[in-house]
Amino acid sequence: ADMPPAAKADFSDVQSHVSSVADAATIYAGAAGDNLSKIAKRFYGDASAWKQIFDVNRDQLTDPDRIKPGQMLKIPAKS
Repeated sequence: ADMPPAAKADFSDVQSHVSSVADAATIYAGAAGDNLSKIAKRFYGDASAWKQIFDVNRDQLTDPDRIKPGQMLKIPAKS
C-alpha cells in the first residue's frame, strides 16, 4: 500500500501549512492576577506590546488590566 508521490507531497504541504498557521497566533489561558502588560512581557519580552494582544482580543476584552483566570487569549505573532 505505497502512497503515490503526489499524495505524499500534498500531505507535506498540508503539514507545513498547519504549523505555520499555529505559529501565527498562540492561545494563552489567563491566570489570576494577569494583565496584558505581563503577558506581553512573557511572550514578546516587551510589556509595551500589550496593545497588539488587546487589539486581537477586543471581542472578549474591555479592559487590558482585567483578565479572567482561564480566559483564552489569542497572542498574535510579534509584529
